[in-house]
Amino acid sequence: QVQLVESGGDLVQPGGSLRLSCAASRSVFSLAAMGWYRQAPGKQRELVATMTKGGTTNYADAAKGRFTISRDNAKNTVYLQMNSLKPEDTAVYYCNARIFAIGDYWGQGTQVTVSS
Repeated sequence: QVQLVESGGDLVQPGGSLRLSCAASRSVFSLAAMGWYRQAPGKQRELVATMTKGGTTNYADAAKGRFTISRDNAKNTVYLQMNSLKPEDTAVYYCNARIFAIGDYWGQGTQVTVSS
């Protein structure tokens, strides 16, 4: 059974930091490119960052220089370190696992709110 469980979302002030975590089932994590997406109210879900099994990363322009994606293969976990947070970063953040020729799996989402 595929499971992606996000955690770490919170209310934070502008300029603050958060680290999101996504724990995946072992069978998924070993095969998948992992990523983070977000969806703000009234907007479409958008890419934040991805990382392949080999460690190649890709970031949305809005995330470059502020966010860092990483993965711990021993813990089957992917992280998103978010620094210098802005109100426009407010969204539900979703963990994604993409397996070639199989498809996408999604977590349930974790709320990040950036507000003073």
